[in-house]
Amino acid sequence: MSSAQDEYDDNELRRILDDTDTIAMLGASPRGNRDSHRVMRYLQQKGYRVIPVNPTLDADQTILGERVYAALADIPDEFQMVDVFRRSDAVAGIVDELLALRNKPAFLWLQLGVSDVNAANKAEDAGIEVVMDRCLKIEHSRLFS
Repeated sequence: MSSAQDEYDDNELRRILDDTDTIAMLGASPRGNRDSHRVMRYLQQKGYRVIPVNPTLDADQTILGERVYAALADIPDEFQMVDVFRRSDAVAGIVDELLALRNKPAFLWLQLGVSDVNAANKAEDAGIEVVMDRCLKIEHSRLFS
């Protein structure tokens, strides 16, 4: 899947969602009125494990029953996808963080309004499939309803 494309094939999106069990969510929020919180709850209800990542929260804090981690490298469990609720200017650093992981995730999903073609191409060159500027909840609901 080319990171520079505006349109994504529904079969490819279905495959990505089917091949994912565990999602690390960057920018997860404990506040119920935030999009990341609503998306995390939805994904949990659909059977995914969602691990919240937010460096501004206490290490012993939980969101929707899951322990919060400060960084992707701190997560002891494997995850297939990273879902990003951060600004586009943070994506290059996130890709560098992904590439430094011993067990790289298969997928990088950038939420609505989040895109960085150069960083996405770098991730894809390393074998990580990228979806940009799409809401995981909207796409899952559309494809699996």
